Amino acid sequence: MLQTQSGIIIVLILNSFRFSGYPGCRGAGIEIGPWLMMRQEDNQTASLAWRRFSGLLSGEIYMHCRPGERQAGSASGQAASVYRALEVFLRREKGSLQNIVQEVVFFRNIRRDFEAFRQARGRAFASAGGFPALLPATTFIEQPPLESGADVIISATAMLPREGVAHTHHPSPHPEVRSFSLGEQKHVYAGSIFGTPGAPFDETHSMFCRAEELLRENGMTFHDVVRTWIYLRNMERDYADFNRGRREFFRQRNIRLLPASTGIFGAPRPEKANFLLAVYAIQSPRLLETAAMSTPALNEACTYGSDFSRGMRVAEGNKVALYISGTASVDEEGRTAHPGNFEAQVGRMLWNVETLLAAQKATSGNLLAAVTYLKNAEDAPAFLAIMRDRGLDSLPNSLVHAAVCRTDLLCEMEAIAALPLPE
Repeated sequence: MLQTQSGIIIVLILNSFRFSGYPGCRGAGIEIGPWLMMRQEDNQTASLAWRRFSGLLSGEIYMHCRPGERQAGSASGQAASVYRALEVFLRREKGSLQNIVQEVVFFRNIRRDFEAFRQARGRAFASAGGFPALLPATTFIEQPPLESGADVIISATAMLPREGVAHTHHPSPHPEVRSFSLGEQKHVYAGSIFGTPGAPFDETHSMFCRAEELLRENGMTFHDVVRTWIYLRNMERDYADFNRGRREFFRQRNIRLLPASTGIFGAPRPEKANFLLAVYAIQSPRLLETAAMSTPALNEACTYGSDFSRGMRVAEGNKVALYISGTASVDEEGRTAHPGNFEAQVGRMLWNVETLLAAQKATSGNLLAAVTYLKNAEDAPAFLAIMRDRGLDSLPNSLVHAAVCRTDLLCEMEAIAALPLPE
Protein backbone atom coordinates (compact mmCIF):
# COMPACT_ATOMS: atom_id res chain seq x y z
CA MET A 1 0.00 0.00 0.00
CA LEU A 2 1.32 3.44 -0.96
CA GLN A 3 0.01 6.81 0.33
CA THR A 4 0.62 9.60 -2.20
CA GLN A 5 0.78 13.34 -1.65
CA SER A 6 -2.44 13.83 -3.61
CA GLY A 7 -4.35 11.68 -1.14
CA ILE A 8 -4.58 8.60 -3.33
CA ILE A 9 -3.77 5.27 -1.76
CA ILE A 10 -2.42 2.76 -4.24
CA VAL A 11 -3.23 -0.83 -3.34
CA LEU A 12 -1.57 -3.69 -5.22
CA ILE A 13 -4.36 -6.17 -5.87
CA LEU A 14 -2.41 -8.54 -8.10
CA ASN A 15 1.04 -9.39 -6.81
CA SER A 16 2.61 -10.85 -9.95
CA PHE A 17 5.50 -8.66 -11.11
CA ARG A 18 8.39 -9.52 -13.36
CA PHE A 19 10.87 -7.89 -15.68
CA SER A 20 11.52 -9.57 -18.98
CA GLY A 21 15.04 -8.58 -20.02
CA TYR A 22 16.68 -9.48 -23.31
CA PRO A 23 20.31 -10.63 -23.13
CA GLY A 24 22.60 -8.57 -25.33
CA CYS A 25 20.02 -5.85 -25.98
CA ARG A 26 21.23 -3.14 -23.60
CA GLY A 27 18.54 -3.54 -20.98
CA ALA A 28 15.52 -3.38 -23.24
CA GLY A 29 12.56 -5.26 -21.90
CA ILE A 30 8.93 -5.40 -20.84
CA GLU A 31 7.93 -4.67 -17.27
CA ILE A 32 4.63 -6.29 -16.41
CA GLY A 33 2.96 -4.32 -13.67
CA PRO A 34 0.47 -5.44 -11.06
CA TRP A 35 -3.10 -4.24 -11.16
CA LEU A 36 -3.30 -1.08 -9.08
CA MET A 37 -6.40 -0.05 -7.18
CA MET A 38 -6.32 3.70 -6.61
CA ARG A 39 -8.38 4.59 -3.54
CA GLN A 40 -8.80 8.35 -3.38
CA GLU A 41 -9.38 10.61 -0.41
CA ASP A 42 -12.95 11.38 -1.52
CA ASN A 43 -13.81 7.65 -1.48
CA GLN A 44 -13.61 7.39 -5.24
CA THR A 45 -11.66 4.53 -6.76
CA ALA A 46 -10.09 3.61 -10.06
CA SER A 47 -8.17 0.53 -11.20
CA LEU A 48 -5.22 0.57 -13.55
CA ALA A 49 -3.40 -2.17 -15.47
CA TRP A 50 -0.09 -1.30 -17.10
CA ARG A 51 2.93 -2.61 -18.97
CA ARG A 52 6.12 -0.72 -19.71
CA PHE A 53 8.61 -1.19 -22.51
CA SER A 54 12.07 0.21 -21.79
CA GLY A 55 13.78 1.07 -25.06
CA LEU A 56 16.88 2.90 -26.18
CA LEU A 57 15.15 6.27 -26.50
CA SER A 58 12.26 6.17 -24.06
CA GLY A 59 10.08 4.25 -21.71
CA GLU A 60 6.64 3.53 -23.13
CA ILE A 61 3.79 2.81 -20.74
CA TYR A 62 0.57 1.19 -21.94
CA MET A 63 -2.35 1.62 -19.54
CA HIS A 64 -5.94 0.56 -19.15
CA CYS A 65 -7.87 2.52 -16.53
CA ARG A 66 -11.40 2.01 -15.25
CA PRO A 67 -13.38 3.80 -12.54
CA GLY A 68 -14.82 2.10 -9.51
CA GLU A 69 -18.49 1.23 -9.16
CA ARG A 70 -19.06 4.16 -6.78
CA GLN A 71 -19.05 6.57 -9.73
CA ALA A 72 -21.61 4.65 -11.83
CA GLY A 73 -23.89 7.08 -13.61
CA SER A 74 -21.55 10.07 -13.16
CA ALA A 75 -19.41 10.77 -16.22
CA SER A 76 -17.81 13.71 -14.44
CA GLY A 77 -16.92 11.62 -11.38
CA GLN A 78 -15.58 8.77 -13.50
CA ALA A 79 -13.45 11.12 -15.58
CA ALA A 80 -12.04 12.78 -12.47
CA SER A 81 -11.18 9.47 -10.83
CA VAL A 82 -9.49 7.85 -13.84
CA TYR A 83 -7.41 10.90 -14.77
CA ARG A 84 -6.41 11.43 -11.15
CA ALA A 85 -5.29 7.79 -11.03
CA LEU A 86 -3.36 8.14 -14.29
CA GLU A 87 -1.70 11.32 -13.06
CA VAL A 88 -0.60 9.77 -9.76
CA PHE A 89 0.71 6.66 -11.48
CA LEU A 90 2.63 8.62 -14.12
CA ARG A 91 4.17 10.88 -11.49
CA ARG A 92 5.42 7.72 -9.79
CA GLU A 93 7.03 6.90 -13.12
CA LYS A 94 8.61 10.41 -13.30
CA GLY A 95 6.06 11.68 -15.80
CA SER A 96 2.66 13.37 -15.92
CA LEU A 97 -0.55 13.45 -17.94
CA GLN A 98 1.36 15.47 -20.53
CA ASN A 99 3.33 12.32 -21.40
CA ILE A 100 0.18 10.62 -22.70
CA VAL A 101 0.45 10.75 -26.49
CA GLN A 102 -2.61 8.71 -27.45
CA GLU A 103 -5.80 7.61 -25.76
CA VAL A 104 -9.10 5.98 -26.63
CA VAL A 105 -12.11 6.79 -24.46
CA PHE A 106 -14.85 4.17 -24.63
CA PHE A 107 -18.32 5.41 -23.64
CA ARG A 108 -21.42 3.50 -22.63
CA ASN A 109 -23.56 6.43 -23.81
CA ILE A 110 -21.58 9.11 -25.61
CA ARG A 111 -24.56 11.40 -26.27
CA ARG A 112 -25.45 11.51 -22.59
CA ASP A 113 -21.98 11.65 -21.06
CA PHE A 114 -19.59 13.35 -23.47
CA GLU A 115 -19.95 16.96 -22.38
CA ALA A 116 -19.62 16.22 -18.65
CA PHE A 117 -16.66 13.95 -19.37
CA ARG A 118 -15.00 16.55 -21.61
CA GLN A 119 -15.22 19.25 -18.95
CA ALA A 120 -13.84 16.99 -16.20
CA ARG A 121 -11.04 15.83 -18.51
CA GLY A 122 -10.15 19.44 -19.28
CA ARG A 123 -9.93 20.25 -15.57
CA ALA A 124 -7.70 17.22 -15.00
CA PHE A 125 -5.21 18.23 -17.68
CA ALA A 126 -5.28 21.88 -16.62
CA SER A 127 -4.50 20.98 -13.01
CA ALA A 128 -1.64 18.76 -14.21
CA GLY A 129 -0.09 21.71 -16.02
CA GLY A 130 -1.25 20.63 -19.44
CA PHE A 131 -2.21 22.93 -22.29
CA PRO A 132 -3.72 22.19 -25.72
CA ALA A 133 -0.41 21.67 -27.50
CA LEU A 134 0.36 18.73 -25.21
CA LEU A 135 -3.01 17.04 -25.05
CA PRO A 136 -3.02 13.48 -26.34
CA ALA A 137 -4.53 12.49 -29.66
CA THR A 138 -7.86 11.15 -28.46
CA THR A 139 -10.56 9.03 -30.02
CA PHE A 140 -13.95 9.28 -28.34
CA ILE A 141 -16.18 6.36 -29.29
CA GLU A 142 -19.35 4.73 -28.02
CA GLN A 143 -18.50 1.09 -27.38
CA PRO A 144 -20.01 0.16 -24.01
CA PRO A 145 -17.42 -1.07 -21.48
CA LEU A 146 -18.00 -4.62 -20.29
CA GLU A 147 -16.79 -3.88 -16.77
CA SER A 148 -19.11 -3.58 -13.82
CA GLY A 149 -20.10 -0.02 -12.97
CA ALA A 150 -17.99 1.59 -15.70
CA ASP A 151 -19.68 4.07 -18.01
CA VAL A 152 -16.29 5.16 -19.36
CA ILE A 153 -12.91 3.38 -19.61
CA ILE A 154 -9.63 4.61 -21.06
CA SER A 155 -6.81 2.98 -23.00
CA ALA A 156 -3.75 5.25 -23.01
CA THR A 157 -0.12 5.27 -24.12
CA ALA A 158 2.52 7.44 -22.47
CA MET A 159 6.00 8.22 -23.79
CA LEU A 160 8.76 9.10 -21.28
CA PRO A 161 11.98 10.00 -23.14
CA ARG A 162 15.25 8.92 -21.59
CA GLU A 163 17.46 11.63 -20.14
CA GLY A 164 19.66 13.14 -22.82
CA VAL A 165 17.57 11.87 -25.75
CA ALA A 166 16.54 14.59 -28.19
CA HIS A 167 12.78 15.01 -28.23
CA THR A 168 10.56 17.82 -29.44
CA HIS A 169 6.81 18.32 -29.32
CA HIS A 170 5.35 19.98 -32.40
CA PRO A 171 2.31 22.13 -31.54
CA SER A 172 -0.77 21.51 -33.65
CA PRO A 173 -3.86 23.69 -34.07
CA HIS A 174 -5.91 20.49 -34.17
CA PRO A 175 -6.74 18.93 -30.78
CA GLU A 176 -7.05 15.50 -32.41
CA VAL A 177 -3.34 15.51 -33.39
CA ARG A 178 -0.25 14.82 -31.27
CA SER A 179 3.05 15.25 -33.13
CA PHE A 180 6.53 14.81 -31.67
CA SER A 181 10.07 13.89 -32.62
CA LEU A 182 12.06 11.32 -30.68
CA GLY A 183 15.66 10.87 -31.72
CA GLU A 184 15.74 11.03 -35.52
CA GLN A 185 12.15 10.03 -36.09
CA LYS A 186 8.90 11.93 -36.15
CA HIS A 187 5.66 10.43 -34.82
CA VAL A 188 2.12 11.59 -35.47
CA TYR A 189 -1.00 10.28 -33.76
CA ALA A 190 -4.35 11.57 -34.96
CA GLY A 191 -7.74 10.54 -33.60
CA SER A 192 -11.44 11.29 -34.02
CA ILE A 193 -11.16 12.05 -37.75
CA PHE A 194 -14.41 12.11 -39.69
CA GLY A 195 -15.41 12.98 -43.23
CA THR A 196 -18.18 14.91 -44.95
CA PRO A 197 -21.56 13.28 -44.30
CA GLY A 198 -23.03 11.67 -47.40
CA ALA A 199 -23.17 8.36 -49.22
CA PRO A 200 -21.01 5.77 -47.38
CA PHE A 201 -18.43 5.52 -50.19
CA ASP A 202 -18.04 9.30 -50.42
CA GLU A 203 -17.96 9.82 -46.65
CA THR A 204 -15.26 7.15 -46.32
CA HIS A 205 -13.16 8.71 -49.04
CA SER A 206 -13.46 12.21 -47.56
CA MET A 207 -12.50 10.88 -44.13
CA PHE A 208 -9.25 9.45 -45.48
CA CYS A 209 -8.63 12.71 -47.36
CA ARG A 210 -9.06 14.61 -44.07
CA ALA A 211 -6.48 12.33 -42.43
CA GLU A 212 -4.18 13.02 -45.36
CA GLU A 213 -4.54 16.78 -44.81
CA LEU A 214 -3.60 16.43 -41.13
CA LEU A 215 -0.56 14.34 -42.05
CA ARG A 216 0.49 16.82 -44.75
CA GLU A 217 0.42 19.64 -42.20
CA ASN A 218 3.01 17.60 -40.28
CA GLY A 219 5.19 16.94 -43.31
CA MET A 220 3.92 13.42 -43.90
CA THR A 221 1.84 11.47 -46.38
CA PHE A 222 -0.38 8.42 -45.99
CA HIS A 223 2.62 6.29 -47.01
CA ASP A 224 3.98 7.00 -43.50
CA VAL A 225 0.93 5.45 -41.80
CA VAL A 226 1.56 2.09 -40.14
CA ARG A 227 -1.67 1.67 -38.14
CA THR A 228 -5.30 2.73 -38.56
CA TRP A 229 -8.46 2.28 -36.50
CA ILE A 230 -11.87 2.63 -38.16
CA TYR A 231 -15.26 2.72 -36.43
CA LEU A 232 -18.54 2.24 -38.31
CA ARG A 233 -21.90 3.32 -36.92
CA ASN A 234 -23.77 0.75 -39.03
CA MET A 235 -21.40 -2.13 -39.78
CA GLU A 236 -23.91 -4.36 -41.53
CA ARG A 237 -25.18 -1.63 -43.84
CA ASP A 238 -21.95 0.22 -44.64
CA TYR A 239 -19.02 -2.20 -44.41
CA ALA A 240 -18.94 -3.08 -48.13
CA ASP A 241 -19.11 0.58 -49.22
CA PHE A 242 -16.50 1.51 -46.63
CA ASN A 243 -14.13 -1.12 -48.05
CA ARG A 244 -14.70 0.22 -51.56
CA GLY A 245 -13.98 3.78 -50.42
CA ARG A 246 -10.78 2.81 -48.63
CA ARG A 247 -9.61 0.71 -51.58
CA GLU A 248 -10.16 3.60 -53.99
CA PHE A 249 -8.23 5.99 -51.73
CA PHE A 250 -5.33 3.54 -51.47
CA ARG A 251 -5.38 2.97 -55.24
CA GLN A 252 -5.24 6.71 -55.95
CA ARG A 253 -2.31 7.17 -53.52
CA ASN A 254 -0.55 3.99 -54.67
CA ILE A 255 -0.50 2.54 -51.13
CA ARG A 256 1.13 -0.86 -51.62
CA LEU A 257 2.17 -1.75 -48.06
CA LEU A 258 -1.22 -1.88 -46.36
CA PRO A 259 -1.27 -0.61 -42.77
CA ALA A 260 -2.38 -2.75 -39.87
CA SER A 261 -5.98 -1.89 -39.09
CA THR A 262 -9.12 -2.51 -37.09
CA GLY A 263 -12.56 -2.03 -38.64
CA ILE A 264 -15.25 -2.39 -36.00
CA PHE A 265 -18.68 -1.17 -34.94
CA GLY A 266 -18.71 2.03 -32.91
CA ALA A 267 -20.95 5.08 -32.59
CA PRO A 268 -18.81 8.10 -33.47
CA ARG A 269 -19.01 11.57 -32.16
CA PRO A 270 -20.26 13.82 -33.78
CA GLU A 271 -23.64 12.24 -34.38
CA LYS A 272 -23.63 13.28 -38.04
CA ALA A 273 -20.63 11.03 -38.72
CA ASN A 274 -21.15 7.44 -39.80
CA PHE A 275 -17.41 6.65 -39.69
CA LEU A 276 -14.48 7.62 -37.49
CA LEU A 277 -10.76 7.16 -38.16
CA ALA A 278 -7.56 7.25 -36.11
CA VAL A 279 -4.06 6.89 -37.56
CA TYR A 280 -0.48 6.48 -36.40
CA ALA A 281 2.38 7.50 -38.70
CA ILE A 282 6.17 7.45 -38.41
CA GLN A 283 8.71 9.31 -40.51
CA SER A 284 12.44 8.64 -40.47
CA PRO A 285 15.41 10.27 -42.27
CA ARG A 286 16.72 6.75 -42.78
CA LEU A 287 14.82 3.91 -44.38
CA LEU A 288 12.19 2.74 -41.90
CA GLU A 289 12.12 -1.03 -41.75
CA THR A 290 8.49 -2.05 -42.14
CA ALA A 291 6.95 -5.35 -43.18
CA ALA A 292 3.48 -6.83 -43.26
CA MET A 293 2.94 -9.60 -40.71
CA SER A 294 1.34 -12.86 -41.76
CA THR A 295 0.72 -16.40 -40.56
CA PRO A 296 -0.29 -19.66 -42.25
CA ALA A 297 -3.26 -19.69 -39.86
CA LEU A 298 -4.90 -16.75 -41.70
CA ASN A 299 -5.45 -15.77 -45.30
CA GLU A 300 -4.81 -12.19 -46.35
CA ALA A 301 -7.69 -9.80 -45.73
CA CYS A 302 -7.38 -8.19 -49.17
CA THR A 303 -8.51 -11.49 -50.74
CA TYR A 304 -12.03 -10.76 -49.50
CA GLY A 305 -11.98 -7.04 -50.24
CA SER A 306 -10.66 -5.56 -47.00
CA ASP A 307 -7.44 -3.62 -47.51
CA PHE A 308 -5.26 -4.06 -44.44
CA SER A 309 -2.37 -6.21 -43.35
CA ARG A 310 -2.86 -8.83 -40.63
CA GLY A 311 -0.21 -6.95 -38.73
CA MET A 312 2.69 -4.57 -39.24
CA ARG A 313 6.26 -4.99 -38.04
CA VAL A 314 8.02 -1.65 -37.61
CA ALA A 315 11.65 -1.34 -36.53
CA GLU A 316 11.50 2.21 -35.20
CA GLY A 317 14.04 4.01 -33.08
CA ASN A 318 12.93 2.67 -29.70
CA LYS A 319 11.84 -0.88 -30.43
CA VAL A 320 10.54 -3.35 -32.95
CA ALA A 321 6.81 -2.76 -32.75
CA LEU A 322 4.34 -5.48 -33.74
CA TYR A 323 0.95 -3.94 -34.51
CA ILE A 324 -1.64 -6.72 -34.68
CA SER A 325 -4.76 -5.83 -36.63
CA GLY A 326 -8.24 -6.67 -35.47
CA THR A 327 -8.17 -10.48 -35.42
CA ALA A 328 -11.17 -12.77 -35.11
CA SER A 329 -12.01 -16.47 -35.34
CA VAL A 330 -11.14 -16.80 -39.02
CA ASP A 331 -9.45 -19.82 -40.61
CA GLU A 332 -6.84 -20.33 -43.32
CA GLU A 333 -9.43 -19.88 -46.07
CA GLY A 334 -10.96 -16.75 -44.59
CA ARG A 335 -14.02 -18.56 -43.27
CA THR A 336 -15.54 -18.06 -39.83
CA ALA A 337 -14.27 -20.81 -37.55
CA HIS A 338 -16.57 -22.32 -34.89
CA PRO A 339 -19.79 -20.39 -35.66
CA GLY A 340 -22.07 -20.30 -32.63
CA ASN A 341 -19.39 -21.47 -30.17
CA PHE A 342 -18.03 -18.50 -28.20
CA GLU A 343 -15.32 -20.30 -26.23
CA ALA A 344 -14.01 -21.99 -29.38
CA GLN A 345 -14.01 -18.67 -31.23
CA VAL A 346 -11.99 -17.05 -28.44
CA GLY A 347 -9.52 -19.94 -28.64
CA ARG A 348 -9.12 -19.54 -32.40
CA MET A 349 -8.83 -15.75 -32.11
CA LEU A 350 -6.05 -16.06 -29.53
CA TRP A 351 -4.33 -18.76 -31.57
CA ASN A 352 -4.35 -16.50 -34.62
CA VAL A 353 -2.78 -13.73 -32.53
CA GLU A 354 -0.18 -16.12 -31.13
CA THR A 355 0.80 -17.41 -34.57
CA LEU A 356 1.20 -13.85 -35.86
CA LEU A 357 3.53 -13.23 -32.92
CA ALA A 358 5.36 -16.52 -33.37
CA ALA A 359 6.19 -15.66 -36.99
CA GLN A 360 8.07 -12.64 -35.56
CA LYS A 361 9.81 -14.74 -32.88
CA ALA A 362 7.57 -13.25 -30.20
CA THR A 363 5.08 -14.70 -27.70
CA SER A 364 2.18 -13.44 -25.61
CA GLY A 365 4.82 -12.30 -23.10
CA ASN A 366 5.73 -9.57 -25.58
CA LEU A 367 2.22 -8.10 -25.57
CA LEU A 368 1.90 -4.57 -24.23
CA ALA A 369 -1.82 -3.88 -24.60
CA ALA A 370 -4.99 -5.02 -26.34
CA VAL A 371 -8.60 -4.12 -27.02
CA THR A 372 -11.16 -6.93 -27.20
CA TYR A 373 -14.58 -6.53 -28.80
CA LEU A 374 -17.44 -8.89 -27.90
CA LYS A 375 -20.64 -9.07 -29.93
CA ASN A 376 -22.68 -10.29 -26.94
CA ALA A 377 -22.20 -8.60 -23.58
CA GLU A 378 -23.18 -11.75 -21.68
CA ASP A 379 -20.03 -13.49 -22.96
CA ALA A 380 -17.73 -11.22 -20.93
CA PRO A 381 -17.39 -13.54 -17.87
CA ALA A 382 -16.47 -16.50 -20.09
CA PHE A 383 -13.86 -14.40 -21.91
CA LEU A 384 -12.30 -13.16 -18.67
CA ALA A 385 -12.12 -16.73 -17.38
CA ILE A 386 -10.27 -17.85 -20.51
CA MET A 387 -7.81 -14.96 -20.16
CA ARG A 388 -7.17 -15.92 -16.52
CA ASP A 389 -6.59 -19.55 -17.50
CA ARG A 390 -4.02 -18.41 -20.08
CA GLY A 391 -2.24 -16.09 -17.65
CA LEU A 392 -3.28 -13.00 -19.61
CA ASP A 393 -5.47 -11.33 -17.01
CA SER A 394 -2.78 -8.74 -16.16
CA LEU A 395 -2.63 -7.51 -19.77
CA PRO A 396 -3.97 -3.95 -20.18
CA ASN A 397 -7.01 -4.98 -22.20
CA SER A 398 -10.05 -2.78 -22.79
CA LEU A 399 -13.08 -5.07 -23.06
CA VAL A 400 -16.02 -3.50 -24.87
CA HIS A 401 -19.33 -4.38 -26.50
CA ALA A 402 -19.20 -4.07 -30.30
CA ALA A 403 -20.45 -5.95 -33.33
CA VAL A 404 -17.76 -7.50 -35.54
CA CYS A 405 -17.63 -7.29 -39.34
CA ARG A 406 -19.57 -10.56 -39.84
CA THR A 407 -22.77 -11.50 -38.10
CA ASP A 408 -21.41 -14.94 -37.09
CA LEU A 409 -18.19 -13.59 -35.52
CA LEU A 410 -18.53 -13.25 -31.75
CA CYS A 411 -15.21 -11.66 -30.78
CA GLU A 412 -12.24 -9.73 -32.10
CA MET A 413 -8.94 -8.60 -30.60
CA GLU A 414 -6.33 -6.04 -31.59
CA ALA A 415 -2.98 -5.76 -29.85
CA ILE A 416 0.49 -4.26 -29.78
CA ALA A 417 3.62 -6.18 -28.86
CA ALA A 418 7.27 -5.23 -28.81
CA LEU A 419 10.72 -6.72 -29.30
CA PRO A 420 14.05 -5.03 -28.60
CA LEU A 421 16.00 -3.61 -31.50
CA PRO A 422 18.84 -5.90 -32.61
CA GLU A 423 22.32 -4.66 -31.85
